[in-house]
Amino acid sequence: MDKASRLQKILPNGRGVWIPIDHGASDFPVEGLTDTDHVIRSLIRAGVDVILAQKGVVSHYNHLCENSETSMVIHFSVSTRHAGSDSSNKVLVGNADEVLPRGGMGVSCQVNMGSPNEAAMVERMGQMSRSALHHQLPMFGMVYARGENLSIMEGDTTNANAHAVRLAFELGCDAAKTTWTGDKTSFEKVAAAAPIPVLVAGGPATGDSKGILTMVRDALDAGASGICMGRQVFAHPNVEAIARAMVMLVHQDSTVEDAMNACEL
Repeated sequence: MDKASRLQKILPNGRGVWIPIDHGASDFPVEGLTDTDHVIRSLIRAGVDVILAQKGVVSHYNHLCENSETSMVIHFSVSTRHAGSDSSNKVLVGNADEVLPRGGMGVSCQVNMGSPNEAAMVERMGQMSRSALHHQLPMFGMVYARGENLSIMEGDTTNANAHAVRLAFELGCDAAKTTWTGDKTSFEKVAAAAPIPVLVAGGPATGDSKGILTMVRDALDAGASGICMGRQVFAHPNVEAIARAMVMLVHQDSTVEDAMNACEL
């Protein structure tokens, strides 16, 4: 399978419902991830496109995705809650040559823009992009504009989130994750910052099904190509239902009300 085929599998028609479950490497126990098998099976039944996880999780659970619409992408960036002032410094813990043997379909890594360690993380993303290219693997960038050195340009209503998406694109990412800016007008600038799919993040779990689905609907209407949401999904009281509702919004262009009714939320 070449890179174009893999991209079509994980981002069908350029759109995607991606659920990251890599949180356990940084912080554990995590609500919703103590029964990883149950979460993964629920997400597969819901028909999500990608489960994004650390390489050990992908190695152990990728067999569950066989004969399903769901693929696994390996996230290679890690730091833990115990690193003190260095906790924002995401280091690489692998290489693209591991992805296919472990059962993955693509690579992902993270840059915390504005972090004191930003330069090192940018360099790591560049190295991973090179390796992914040579292995014909899609590359996903989680770039967050949130570090203490963040320097937001005057008049930038996206709070540097547009710059984050642009950075991911410039470094060779095929898709990027970014933060919801709070309104459609500013998010339109984020989505237009680069010609790659932009997936919107979810933030801390709220359990508010209507609220999170409304935010997703607004992001899609403003140009987002899908979602990359972890805790809002895997920590939800009904993982399969909220994930299935996300699929309806992203791939069927459903309204929030129709998705909630169909998924009994």
